Amino acid sequence: MFLNKVIMIGNLTRDPEIRQTGRGSLVCCFSLATNRSYTRQNGEREDEACYIDVTVWGKSGEACGKYLKKGRSVYVEGRLVYRTWRDDQGKQRSRHELCAEHVQFLSSGKGDEHEEASR
Repeated sequence: MFLNKVIMIGNLTRDPEIRQTGRGSLVCCFSLATNRSYTRQNGEREDEACYIDVTVWGKSGEACGKYLKKGRSVYVEGRLVYRTWRDDQGKQRSRHELCAEHVQFLSSGKGDEHEEASR
């Protein structure tokens, strides 16, 4: 048995982008930043950032595109997907992205902290 489950809490690094696929499916994409603080062996405090692209499909994606903005905090649950493609110069490129199955909006400053978008 295999398990591919990711849970992240972070802040959007840019406004979400919504588009429609050639088959008419709605997809929303944004980038999420998470931080980790740790202490080095020499006692210095170190901060480390991790960035990951998030894809949200359908009505959940529509809600994310409508309500999320750069800097907003979100909880995202989903699975990792490995994408490969060739760039304009023909070079093989790849990346991991988080395909979201559940998104919960955590902060906005507008009183809607508990909104959710689920597949």
